[in-house]
Amino acid sequence: MKRELTLACFGLLLASGCASAAAASSGTYPTKPIRFVVPYPPGGPTDLMARLLQASMQSRLGVPVVVENRAGAGGNIGTDVVAKAAPDGYTILLAASGPMAVNPTLYRNLPFNPQADLAPVIQISAFPLVLEVHPSSSVKDVKSFIASVKSKPGDYSFASAGNGTPQHLAGELFNTAATTKMQHISYKGAGPALNDVLGAQVPVMFDILASSLPYIKAGKLRPLAVTTKGRVPALPDVPTLAESGMPGFDFVAWHGIAVPVATPRDVVLSLNRTINAIFADPEFRKRWEALGTPAVGGTPEAFGALVRGETVRLGKIVRDTGATVD
Repeated sequence: MKRELTLACFGLLLASGCASAAAASSGTYPTKPIRFVVPYPPGGPTDLMARLLQASMQSRLGVPVVVENRAGAGGNIGTDVVAKAAPDGYTILLAASGPMAVNPTLYRNLPFNPQADLAPVIQISAFPLVLEVHPSSSVKDVKSFIASVKSKPGDYSFASAGNGTPQHLAGELFNTAATTKMQHISYKGAGPALNDVLGAQVPVMFDILASSLPYIKAGKLRPLAVTTKGRVPALPDVPTLAESGMPGFDFVAWHGIAVPVATPRDVVLSLNRTINAIFADPEFRKRWEALGTPAVGGTPEAFGALVRGETVRLGKIVRDTGATVD
């Protein structure tokens, strides 16, 4: 009798587990709140994107979508949270290029493997970065900026949102291209870094356009150049670094959505369809593009190919520039 009861209990547990997996991979998804992890603090571009997506996702999916900021270690903490979460579609990640493609080279002992532990859902952004200084600075363009940095070795530092972030890597790439030696100052997110640049406590930052654009328009920051191949519509009068004497300089920050790797395929496709549909809405696209990035969209496979390719490309930049974790 005891053995039969034990077997019966085991059968119930097994059935329960199978039912849970089936529910996650059936047409009933989602049936409960979705946890949307942002691996950076509130106020930065990743947070802005998550909160803009949040309302539209809730409306289309019919369940609450709860943004949770899990900042630290260059985005590694929040990314690791999702990598180790249950693969049921109820924990999703705002995946940033830093932890997804840079940190595997930058950090010796990552607690997760982006390509092995996370499944791509969709690419959502491709942000230009902008080289900017406080308006009290005497420099007006890239040429005078480089001359000023070289004339004052050791006096210049640049702020970033953390080790391995696009802000960090863009600064290191600039150091190499311009043969300057600015010191990297790592912050726990773009918001705190930007505050110190706005307060003239740090002289320069290579920031994602989304978070700096309002301050540039208000005259609180002076843009010197953008990091993309071509000029950006939001700052048509600001030259590229390539135009400013650094041919071939091209650097963007991208983001996407990812889930734990064993998440059922139909759940991944459901999330992908939902976000593609959101991006197809003209009114949403207008609000999204006001952040300074196109609404990219596409397939899980396209985002996966981007992650793989950028891991190679950005890893090479890390090695070539000698960037290290402070």
